[in-house]
Amino acid sequence: MNEGGPVNVLRLHANNPSSYTGAGNNTYLLPGRVPVLIDAGTGDARHLAAVAGALGEASLRAVIATHAHPDHVGGARAMAARWPDAVFAKKPWPERDATSGVEWTPIADGDRIPAGDSVLVAIHTPGHAPDHLVFFDEDSRTLIGGDLLVAGGTVVIPASHGGSLRDYLASLRRVLSLAPTRVLPAHGPDIEDPARLIHAYLAHREQRDVQILEALAAGRSSVEAIVRRVYEGLDSALEGAAAETVLAHLQKLEQERRVRRVGEAWIPTD
Repeated sequence: MNEGGPVNVLRLHANNPSSYTGAGNNTYLLPGRVPVLIDAGTGDARHLAAVAGALGEASLRAVIATHAHPDHVGGARAMAARWPDAVFAKKPWPERDATSGVEWTPIADGDRIPAGDSVLVAIHTPGHAPDHLVFFDEDSRTLIGGDLLVAGGTVVIPASHGGSLRDYLASLRRVLSLAPTRVLPAHGPDIEDPARLIHAYLAHREQRDVQILEALAAGRSSVEAIVRRVYEGLDSALEGAAAETVLAHLQKLEQERRVRRVGEAWIPTD
């Protein structure tokens, strides 16, 4: 549990390590006048105990989710049982929200949300998920970033499950325009130079487009064949995530009319 600098934020680990979550999720408690937790974790008892310990005598007023993926909302039911008066809020994703076991109050882009002793601005940043939000403290220029950015790696774009690379790139550029000085991500350490990382992400995605187009030109017409060419030596546990991201690139290239789909095959338009 670490205090987060100019805005009072406590990092609380969700205790859910895996091949997809890495060391596991970071959740963020803003204590103070309006105690608010960003992301619900997965319901691990140690996480709930950490939240309770950080709250002390205070009661949790709200749980705000960055998006509806299980590692971010899977603990909502357990949180509601522990703090029955807490409000649960997120941007709607109806088919996902209905499975979480709590009733969600909707958050819209631009909403200003009292949290701790601060006010966070909700910024809709779709791409990794259609309902993805980040939360910006304008005074400190600190961004609580969910799965938008991760230090030392890239973000999966699950094209078969609501992901969109085109939307994701637009979200990166929107956050770049906010000029945050620090990002607190849902995975990994704090990001102290967000602009540098975002520029690196944009360049990486452009390069991945080139690699995929080269794979298509070499006759690799399926997602699986492209994954094998582009991600040499990939851990088998991550092949599904790589396939989703390749599909997201292909869909973006299709939107740009640079590739087209014929049955199960992808071919360049040039």
